Amino acid sequence: MTEKPKIVISLLLLAASLAFAAPAADLPFGAWTRASNEPILSPQGGTWESAGTFNPAVTFFRAKDANKQDPGKFVMLYRAQDAAGTSRLGYAESTDGIRFTRRPDPVLSPETGYEKDGGVEDPRLQKFGDTFTSPTPAITKRMRSSASPPSRDLIHWERQGVILPAYKGNWNVAWTKSGAIVPEKINGKYWMYWLGTAADKTDQMGLSYSTDLIHWTEATATPVLPRRPEKFDSRVVEPGPPPILTPGGIVLIYNGADDKLVYRTGVAVFDRKDPRKLLSRSDEPIFAPEKEWERVGQVPNVIFVEGMVPQGKRWLFYYGGADQYIGVAEAPSK
Repeated sequence: MTEKPKIVISLLLLAASLAFAAPAADLPFGAWTRASNEPILSPQGGTWESAGTFNPAVTFFRAKDANKQDPGKFVMLYRAQDAAGTSRLGYAESTDGIRFTRRPDPVLSPETGYEKDGGVEDPRLQKFGDTFTSPTPAITKRMRSSASPPSRDLIHWERQGVILPAYKGNWNVAWTKSGAIVPEKINGKYWMYWLGTAADKTDQMGLSYSTDLIHWTEATATPVLPRRPEKFDSRVVEPGPPPILTPGGIVLIYNGADDKLVYRTGVAVFDRKDPRKLLSRSDEPIFAPEKEWERVGQVPNVIFVEGMVPQGKRWLFYYGGADQYIGVAEAPSK
């Protein structure tokens, strides 16, 4: 082969790589900055939330029977951990999305056999009609699977049992957790991105579909969003908040960890007509641990995004810092 064709082929491959790796034009938000330089929620007391408050789901809530004068409120469900390492879900609310007031008691605590020892953790909130569903990992010493309790007021929850059993997937041979549900049906089905553990012990992203939000079928034979060696997501690829539907596709913010288990934020765009088809993916992280409380804590060097709310001309993104604190970032709407 002559030198000129080699150069042309190299340029074409580079152009294709850049086009695939840069989904910025398809995103509904701009660059992220911190809306608060300090944690907006920290551990407190000596009981159920004394060791950590982190990894929150957040939604803007207005009761179905509220009057027209009711401005609504931000509601946060967050993972709270006691000194023994047992997790529960706490509840906090806010009028501005930054300053939150907590309820004194958790709204979801371990009760069933599959929640023993470790508890419940890391919720993602999605609303269909007037009912919220929250695929919530339930921890035991032997398995870690996603359960899905529904609620109408975000305080009272009804367990529906395990929806993604561990150790039974197409490629995922251990844990299943962290379900992020697409906000509308596509091709008559609900779709959920989730985390599974592959045979090489890395955590990658899978996809399942359902007609009733309880019974799910795995949609792919291999990870729908695999890890990438030598990049910021070489070890872990885990869904963040529920995806955003845009004219350009399904926008999914995700949490990626490298071989040193530093957690940063990535974003992927999937085909709006086929949630299995990846259109683009960020080549570099869009957010990373910088503050001391994001770098020092129960697990160092962690930014873990799970909550997201559009608010006027901006988006608010809520995250856990170092598995101990809760922070908030913002980005302008496009």
